[in-house]
Amino acid sequence: MQDAIVIIPTFNEIENIEDIIRAVFNLEKAFDILVVDDNSPDLTSLKVKELQEEFKDRLFLETRHEKSGLGTAYIHGFYWCLDRNYDYIFEMDADFSHNPKDLIDLYNVCHIDGADVSIGSRYIKGVNVVNWPMGRVILSYLASVYVRVITGMKIKDTTAGFVCYKREVLENLNLKKIKFIGYAFQIEMKFKAHLKHYKIIEVPVVFTDRTKGESKLSSNIISEAIFGVITMKFKSLFGRA
Repeated sequence: MQDAIVIIPTFNEIENIEDIIRAVFNLEKAFDILVVDDNSPDLTSLKVKELQEEFKDRLFLETRHEKSGLGTAYIHGFYWCLDRNYDYIFEMDADFSHNPKDLIDLYNVCHIDGADVSIGSRYIKGVNVVNWPMGRVILSYLASVYVRVITGMKIKDTTAGFVCYKREVLENLNLKKIKFIGYAFQIEMKFKAHLKHYKIIEVPVVFTDRTKGESKLSSNIISEAIFGVITMKFKSLFGRA
């Protein structure tokens, strides 16, 4: 068992899953992988099971009964990893929007530089996004500005989903009280870590939009993020966060 594990949530990622798993396992730093699959109709989980024969004791699979949201997939994965005593627990997408090579930088910022949370940030050095239409780039950037204004966090990329947590952070955040299940989940996790004064460091990365498969972004997810941030901040003012 390694000291670090990458959680990859999947729903219909058959076109990407083998390549992303092999890319992580080919890194100089050894990481384990946990795939949390929401019973993908395209049989993503069967491909993972095939690969488990090749990567015994490094590749793990949790299959849920239905598509239940990004946040609940990660919470499920967090508990699984904490039960197995990993020291560094990562979030990463399956579609190569996050470059697996950047896992090493995120790891080193926590393991060597002393961060409690490291974030692969699209906006710490300008705007580093590839293959997104300009409208989506502007929406994402303004969303992060909006979140910073409301919450008071200094984090540039508040909606980033490429993150490393030290285990003690996840142990102390009370995961059962994490409310949001879409992209607001990413904001809520960072906000809760911020409220507990954990050391959060952003690492510049280049985000590349998927070339295979379909995006899971929806208007409901965006609405959750916009209105959820206000609710989250309001509750924190009364000590309920």
